[in-house]
Amino acid sequence: MASAATGASALSPLFSSSRSRIPSSSQQLLAIRRLSSASAIATPLIVALHSRSAGLRSTTSPVLVRCVGGGARTKGTFIGSKTQSLVLNGALVSSAVNSLFALAASLAISLSVFVVDVGAASGFVTSAPRKLQTDELATVRLFENNTPSVVYITNLAVRQDAFTLDVLEVPQGSGSGFVWDKEGHIVTNYHVIRGASDLRVTLADQSTYEANVVGFDQDKDVAVLRIDAPEEKLRPIPIGVSADLLVGQKVFAIGNPFGLDHTLTTGVISGLRREISSAATGRPIQDVIQTDAAINPGNSGGPLLDSSGSLIGINTAIYSPSGASSGVGFAIPVDTVDGIVEQLVKFGKVTRPILGIKFAPDQSVEQLGVSGVLVLDAPANGPAGKAGLQPTKRDAYGRLILGDIITSVNGKKVANGSDLYRILDQCKVGETVTVEVLRGDQMEKIPVVLEPKADET
Repeated sequence: MASAATGASALSPLFSSSRSRIPSSSQQLLAIRRLSSASAIATPLIVALHSRSAGLRSTTSPVLVRCVGGGARTKGTFIGSKTQSLVLNGALVSSAVNSLFALAASLAISLSVFVVDVGAASGFVTSAPRKLQTDELATVRLFENNTPSVVYITNLAVRQDAFTLDVLEVPQGSGSGFVWDKEGHIVTNYHVIRGASDLRVTLADQSTYEANVVGFDQDKDVAVLRIDAPEEKLRPIPIGVSADLLVGQKVFAIGNPFGLDHTLTTGVISGLRREISSAATGRPIQDVIQTDAAINPGNSGGPLLDSSGSLIGINTAIYSPSGASSGVGFAIPVDTVDGIVEQLVKFGKVTRPILGIKFAPDQSVEQLGVSGVLVLDAPANGPAGKAGLQPTKRDAYGRLILGDIITSVNGKKVANGSDLYRILDQCKVGETVTVEVLRGDQMEKIPVVLEPKADET
């Protein structure tokens, strides 16, 4: 590795040990070299110094300055100006002035390298734009366009302090949702808001609003909230169609898993027409979309989007023994959600017909060796009780007498509770249906007028 001495030898052709003349101005191409102890490479820096010699016109020429101790001085001659012959013994004052001048120039350059404000120069530094593939650009745009429509919902519950007896409002859960319209309606899952004494909705710009419950459908796990936010802050999500979905097409889930707001996960539709049970009532939800896009706690209520950025479902559940994403997530199809939200916004409730019975678990009926729905209870003031369906009961000796077993409704076979719910979902309140039952060893057909739920009347 070269030392400072090496740098001196490199400059030696420009020095003279005798009283020789300084080279002419055309030969004074001198470089300022910064030498470091760690490198043998001398970095040339050019500086122009002004000098005037006797009998010569004013010129500007490069001057050699060495940025190491000792200055640019030799035994007999000092190099640094356009003086024809500067001898050390004869011009000590001029030599000192020139030496100080050269030293000052050297220090100025050195300080400018280390002290200059990098921020001022950063505006002139440009980096090459990041190159993204076409599908990556589409995903980025989809996220940017739909993020303002996704909200963060905090579920607050009232708790009483055991020591002070003060009533406190504490978060008991959180979830996701999305803006439905410019009127401030927010759509989410019912289980996200269940048991809440207060709800708060946080928009994409981090502004938070108190939310009121417009209505909910426990059977389909859908709820509608409303916030009083400025219209310019509300960006409704584009509504798509779920009837023509195909297995294998790309989907995107945006939500707030584990409280991490506005998280994007991607995947494909891995199954269609699945069936899950409502977490609140156990009633089946049909035509559910299955996806392998990561859905975790906190994603509930968030949108599932197709590649065009349109809503095709609400993320609602996962199949996982551990509680975290295992690659099997479920979303309620938008075609089902659309009808429910419309009724909730208009009426604050969903009018859904019922038979007015309680029935036994499917496993119990299978153990009896029959197919159908076993009626456990049929209140006298309900549709089935008024029509004469028989519930399960015990006789005077405590023996169990089975009630009617429903085998079909309007000619459609009923093998279990899910079949019964599916048929009733296609009926309307006030409609008369023909219920075929197995009573003892006899098959009977009983007309029943469907009624709405008691709490929805």
